[in-house]
Parts: sequence; C-alpha cells; structure tokens
Amino acid sequence: MFRLQYLFDIHPNHNYVRELCNNDSLLNKLINRIGYIRIPVQQDGFQYLVRSLIGQQLSTKAAETIFLRLEQLCGKITPDVILATAEEDLRIVGLSKNKLGYIRNVAERAKEGALDFRKVGDMDDEEIVRLLTSIKGIGRWTAEMFLIFYLGRQDVVSFGDSGLNRAAEWLYASEGSGGQPQLHRKHVHWKPYSTIASLYLWEAINRSLVHDEPLNL
Repeated sequence: MFRLQYLFDIHPNHNYVRELCNNDSLLNKLINRIGYIRIPVQQDGFQYLVRSLIGQQLSTKAAETIFLRLEQLCGKITPDVILATAEEDLRIVGLSKNKLGYIRNVAERAKEGALDFRKVGDMDDEEIVRLLTSIKGIGRWTAEMFLIFYLGRQDVVSFGDSGLNRAAEWLYASEGSGGQPQLHRKHVHWKPYSTIASLYLWEAINRSLVHDEPLNL
C-alpha cells in the first residue's frame, strides 16, 4: 500500500507558493534563494508528542538520545506501554520526573479516548490547540508544532516561536515595523499559506542565513 512520504513537498514553482510570493516580495526572494523544502510525514501522533515533550529545554542531540533509549526500553512507544512500564525504569532512560509526568498525562488521555489521534484531523486548529493545552505539560507552542509537523495544517503561525520572530525581524528589517513585531505585521499577507512562510523562515535559520545584519538576497 502506498504511503505518503512527505507532509510538505514545497517547490517555488507550485501555484500556491507563487500566490504567496505575489503578496510578499521579500519572502519571494527568500523562497527562491532556498528552493524546495520537504518535511517528512510523522506516522504516529502519540510518539510525536512524546518526542516533543522530551525535547523541551534540551538540545536536539540530547533529546534524540533519550527518545532512542525510551524506544529501546519500550519496543514501540504507545500509551499502554508507557502506562504499564514502571516509573523507575522510565526514569533510567533520562526522563526527568516532570517530563515523565507529562508523558503519562498524554498517555492517560489517549488511553481513555479523550485524545483520539484518529479524530483530531477532523477538528479545526483552535479546537486542537484547546484540547492539547488542556493536558498538563503541553503549551500552545507544542500544540502549534503538532498542527504543522504532524497534521500538516497550512495556515499556522506560532507567534511565540523565538526563531520565527528572529527570522521575520531579519527578513523585513528594511521595511520598518511601526513598533509592531514583524511576524504580527506580515502574517496577514501570507494567508491561507502561513505555514509555508513559517517553514521558509525556519529554513533560513537552519541554513545560517539569519544574521544581525539583513542579508542581500
């Protein structure tokens, strides 16, 4: 059976990208500089949230090490396995007491059906944010990343993301802002493809394009 490989497979020549670029000349230059972006599909919603919770306030390398240890311990990371595994065994892989509690919170909500990963795709963005942030340990940023990187929602801007704000200030420095954060000022021009703009701004950081001085694109 064919499985979708990429959640986002974005090329500057795609019609929706051209529509986005027509509304924002500086973003157009950035998109053409970077080229295509591919974001792989995340197959399991529970594992995605577990990985996100582990990664809070940790380097990518440290978080990945803990996740792999957890995977080795559990076999497959599922709500049932997490709830059935002794706390001391879970702590050995490197989970703090707080993070373990947050992961168990998600597992409990998933097991009881309050968080049904088969149905979240039918909910609108704010419904999902409210559902996820009702679980202790999950804040709005984590919920917004779930919308983007698990569900592939195309019109999400995470206003609290420091990297996204930094990249927006860099890209639009020549325009001035009137005292308003550039991300707040510009996102209205990106609808209904705000996620695409966000992905290119993050990619600008990943490629070390974002510096203290605006780059001549």
